[in-house]
Amino acid sequence: MTELVVGQELALEAGGRALTRVRMGVGWDKSRTAGFIGTGAPEIDLDASAVQFSGGALFDLAFFNHLATRDGSVVHQGDNRSGSGEGDDEVVVIDLDRVHGPVDVIFMMVSSFQGHGLEWVHNAYCRVVDDETDEELARYTLSLGVPETGLVLCKLVRAGAGWTIEAIGEGIAATDPTQAVSKLARFL
Repeated sequence: MTELVVGQELALEAGGRALTRVRMGVGWDKSRTAGFIGTGAPEIDLDASAVQFSGGALFDLAFFNHLATRDGSVVHQGDNRSGSGEGDDEVVVIDLDRVHGPVDVIFMMVSSFQGHGLEWVHNAYCRVVDDETDEELARYTLSLGVPETGLVLCKLVRAGAGWTIEAIGEGIAATDPTQAVSKLARFL
């Protein structure tokens, strides 16, 4: 497993073969306390999203309110409204072989549906898992509080017959992926 740092790229392959199906798992915990006297932190409803671009334009997306892309290549596995529990809080499965041909970039992001700044979360991460072998291939861990309501975790980029992943880790002002579309253009 590779711990990605901002700007790092990694080919999505295992054993010399291009991967065909990956899972993007996103996890977080709410901050235990906040403020001078340690008042309780609010419940945080983060939402994982996958946003597809083709030639610099929005193509399709999958998130809690639209669980699959039109071609069925990207499927969101359901909404977790609290970040509670162990392991991945939200999961998006991507069948790389089924991604529509013109799609050249897929962004993975999280956003706070209720508009909380992401400084209220800790232990936030995004990980890529080979869906066939269940092997974790890469992980990007958010190490600092982000005051914005959204975070672009990484992007998958079509590279010939395969795909690469690039860690981004930058905050954006967005409470859902439709608000993020114009802000994602700078990462293309």
